[in-house]
Amino acid sequence: MIIYFLRHASAGQPKSNPAKDDKRALDDDGITQCRLIGSALAALDVSVDLVLSSPLKRSTQTASLVSTEFGYEGKVQVEKSLAPGASFADFRQMVQKHSQHEAILVVGHNPSLSEFLSLAVTGRHESSVFDLKKCAVARVDARQRSATLDWLLTPKIARTLYEISAANHHPKHSRK
Repeated sequence: MIIYFLRHASAGQPKSNPAKDDKRALDDDGITQCRLIGSALAALDVSVDLVLSSPLKRSTQTASLVSTEFGYEGKVQVEKSLAPGASFADFRQMVQKHSQHEAILVVGHNPSLSEFLSLAVTGRHESSVFDLKKCAVARVDARQRSATLDWLLTPKIARTLYEISAANHHPKHSRK
């Protein structure tokens, strides 16, 4: 199974009221991050069978915007095991529940998502090896006994690649 770990995009400042914070939407930067990452995933020919998201609004929005950008046509499924404070045992159980799929995208929050990524790849519980930035995505090949990190893409890298690509596609002025 291939697992894409995607941290939710920028959603402004956290709210002090937890109920209001759960409903915090993406800001303009977050929407741009989703478009950049989604376009990069499309360029990488990413395809998933299932998109799973934390129930919080910023995660479901990220999941929807990014997956639409790379051509996923299914529904985003909400999973409590991707919510803040979920345990790695809950995460593993969720992955096992969906193990019939060849590739899944999971969207959640830090610090838990970075910890899940670190534990999946290293198997060590000491500390988190990876720190997913907002709207960063990591591709993990979990087909073997131990998982392998294939790549990690941040919005900053996606923006740079986009700008290079756009510059290379500008029509050149021809000399006569």
